[in-house]
Amino acid sequence: MKKSMLITGGARSGKSALAERYAVAATGRAIYISTADAHDDEMAARIAAHQARRGPEWSHIHAPFALADKLRQSDGGHPRLVDCLTLWLSNLILSDGDWRAETATLLDALADQTAPVIFVTNEVGAGIVPENRLARDFRDAAGWVNQTIAQACDEVVFCVAGYPMKVKSNDHSL
Repeated sequence: MKKSMLITGGARSGKSALAERYAVAATGRAIYISTADAHDDEMAARIAAHQARRGPEWSHIHAPFALADKLRQSDGGHPRLVDCLTLWLSNLILSDGDWRAETATLLDALADQTAPVIFVTNEVGAGIVPENRLARDFRDAAGWVNQTIAQACDEVVFCVAGYPMKVKSNDHSL
């Protein structure tokens, strides 16, 4: 596996399961950095399903906000899987955090990593224009964050129906 990877795709496209396979394949162990908070029963069930899929080869870090700090603290060992950037962005936007500054801080942290990092994110801009301003702002911010992180990553994969499509290899000079 390369040093850094971004896996994107639509909802239920299989991107998290794919990312989990990539992360564990490298060393047989990995660190799952979750960004989700369970604010309701449905989200708690989603989180539980993700946790049930992972075995004892995984350790866990919860990072709904301080993602760059958690990457720095966990570096030097096993690959890390960050799932997901769009939930992290939601947390920042809903708490009136400065998502642009946090993304810049995340980029700085990513540049210094010695152990692999896999980011999972949602491709949210391929549908209709949302009817309310918050949703439009989120869609635009997610597109910007995804582009920014993709540019910094060695590899980008788009997941469709559980199948990976390589979008970017280490050479992205265009």
